[in-house]
Amino acid sequence: MKFLVPGVASAVIGAVLGLGAVFGITAAASDNTRPDIDRSGNADSSLLNQVEYGSR
Repeated sequence: MKFLVPGVASAVIGAVLGLGAVFGITAAASDNTRPDIDRSGNADSSLLNQVEYGSR
């Protein structure tokens, strides 16, 4: 009985931390979408949305 309560408490805390880690890692790994490309630049004066100075 002397070791039962700390053992059960340790098991419960370990299970809660383990589940939290699993759900946290899963949520972080699932956030893998690419950001939208900013196409607001002037297409006539830019190459790959970067302004080109002078004539080439």
